[in-house]
Amino acid sequence: MKKLQGAHLRKPVTPDLLMTPSDQGDVDLDVDFAADRGNWTGKLDFLLSCIGYCVGLGNVWRFPYRAYTNGGGAFLVPYFLMLAICGIPLFFLELSLGQFSSLGPLAVWKISPLFKGAGAAMLLIVGLVAIYYNMIIAYVLFYLFASLTSNLPWEHCGNWWNTDLCLEHRGSKDGNGALPLNLTSTVSPSEEYWSRYVLHIQGSQGIGSPGHIRWNLCLCLLLAWVIVFLCILKGVKSSGKVVYFTATFPYLILLMLLVRGVTLPGAWKGIQFYLTPQFHHLLSSKVWIEAALQIFYSLGVGFGGLLTFASYNTFHQNIYRDTFIVTLGNAITSILAGFAIFSVLGYMSQELGVPVDQVAKAGPGLAFVVYPQAMTMLPLSPFWSFLFFFMLLTLGLDSQFAFLETIVTAVTDEFPYYLRPKKAVFSGLICVAMYLMGLVLTTDGGMYWLVLLDDYSASFGLMVVVITTCLAVTRVYGIQRFCRDIHMMLGFKPGFYFRACWLFLSPATLLALLVYSIVKYQPSEYGSYRFPAWAELLGILMGLLSCLMIPAGMLVAVLREEGSLWEEPHLCY
Repeated sequence: MKKLQGAHLRKPVTPDLLMTPSDQGDVDLDVDFAADRGNWTGKLDFLLSCIGYCVGLGNVWRFPYRAYTNGGGAFLVPYFLMLAICGIPLFFLELSLGQFSSLGPLAVWKISPLFKGAGAAMLLIVGLVAIYYNMIIAYVLFYLFASLTSNLPWEHCGNWWNTDLCLEHRGSKDGNGALPLNLTSTVSPSEEYWSRYVLHIQGSQGIGSPGHIRWNLCLCLLLAWVIVFLCILKGVKSSGKVVYFTATFPYLILLMLLVRGVTLPGAWKGIQFYLTPQFHHLLSSKVWIEAALQIFYSLGVGFGGLLTFASYNTFHQNIYRDTFIVTLGNAITSILAGFAIFSVLGYMSQELGVPVDQVAKAGPGLAFVVYPQAMTMLPLSPFWSFLFFFMLLTLGLDSQFAFLETIVTAVTDEFPYYLRPKKAVFSGLICVAMYLMGLVLTTDGGMYWLVLLDDYSASFGLMVVVITTCLAVTRVYGIQRFCRDIHMMLGFKPGFYFRACWLFLSPATLLALLVYSIVKYQPSEYGSYRFPAWAELLGILMGLLSCLMIPAGMLVAVLREEGSLWEEPHLCY
C-alpha cells in the first residue's frame, strides 16, 4: 500500500482503488511514508498531538458544569460507561483507518468510493468549527493581554462601559453576612466588561444587524491565525514539535490552579457541590445522553483530526496503546479540571454569600465572566488571571492545529502532484480565507453568529457522519477485512469487545443521540436574546448540508463509473 503512494505522486491522474495488504499478499510493510508527504519526526509527536487535540476548552468549561448538573459524582458512572461503549472503540477505529491507509479524510475513501461524501462532510464540519473556534482563541488572547496590568480592568465599576446596574459584588455582605436584597438585579464588573467592552454587544440589534467591526478583536483574531499558520507551516514536522509545549504546559498550570484553589477558604463547598453523588439522576435518560455527548465531542471523533494524525504514523505504530492513553488521560484531565474550577467557585460563593449553583456557569460564561471575577478576589490577581488564560490559549491552539491540518492534508492528498510541493502556500491561503470568513464574528453582534455556528455546525451532522463511517467500514468494507488489516499493523486482531462496539453498540448509541437531539430540539438563544426564524433555518441548513454531502458523494461516485452501479461491484470494494 505504501508503495502505491509513490506511484500516486508521479502523475496527476485519479488513482486506482486502495489495495490493502490483505489483498496484495506479500508486501514490504516496513516501507515508510513517501518522503514528500512527511511524517512524525519523533515517537511522542503523535501521542502528544492527540492529547492536545482531545484535551481542549471543553474539558475546562463544559465537563465540570455537566457533571454537577447531572448527578455530581454519580455522573462518572454513565460517563465511563459511554467512554467504553462509544469513546474508545470509535477513537481506535478512526486511528486504525488513518494509519493503515496513510491518507487524509478524503482520499481514505478509496476503500469505498460510494461513501466519499462522508469525508467531504467532515471537511465542511471541521472548516466551520475552525472559523469560530479561532474566534474563541482571539477572546482568550484579548483577556491575556488585558491581564498584563497591575489591576485587572474588570475588577471595579466606574469605567465608561459600566452602567448604573454595575455593582462590585466583592465585599457586598453586610455585618450579618447577608447580602443586599437588590443583588440579583445588579451586574458584576466582569460581566459588563465581557458583554459591553469586549463584545460591545449593545452596538448590535441582533444577528441580522451585526454592527461595526471591533478592531481590537479583529487584530486578536489576526494574531490567532498568524500563530496557527506559523505552527502548521511545515505540517506535522512543525506542529509535532510545538505540541511538546502546548500539550504539556496546560497540565502544569492546571496543577498550579488546583493547588491554589483547594487551599482557598470555602473550596470544600465547591468540591462537595461538584462531586456529591446524586444517584437518582441515573434513572433519567438525559444524564446518559449528556454523558455520551460529553465523550463524543471531547474526544473529537468524526472531525477527521484523529484520522489525519494517524495517517502520518509509521505502519506499525502501537495505536492500540495510544488509544487508551489518550482517552483515559482525557477523562482524568476533565475530572481534575472540575476540582480546579469548583474549588475556586466554592471560595467565590463563600465570599459572596450565595450558593455555589448561583455562580456556576458553563462555556464562555465560565471562562470570561465567572472565573475572571473570582481571580479579582485573589492576591496577585493579574498573575493568576494570566496563568488561567494562557492555559486556555494552549488548550485551544492544539485543537486548532488539528482542524487546519485536517483540511490541508485532505486536499493535498487529493491533489498531491499540484499542492504537496506548495503545501505551505496552500496552508497560508486557507488561513487567510478563514480569517476573512471569521470577520463577522468580530463585529458588535459577532457573538450571535458564534452561538449559531457552535449550535449547528457540528451537531446532528457530525453524528450522521460518524454513524456512516462506522457502518461503511464494518458493513461495506467488511469487519473481517478491517480486523485483518489491524492484525497486519499491530500483530493481533481486535477482540470481541471492539467488534461488538463497532458493529452494534457504538452505532446504536449514536443513533439514540441523534434521535434525542432531534426530539429535544431547542432554538438557539444567547442570554435573553431569541434568534429569529430565518437564523434558526440557516443553522438547520448548515447541519443538513453536511448530511446531504453523503448522498451527493454517492451520486458522483455512480456517475463517474462506466455502466450502472450493479455492473461495477468494485465501487464498494
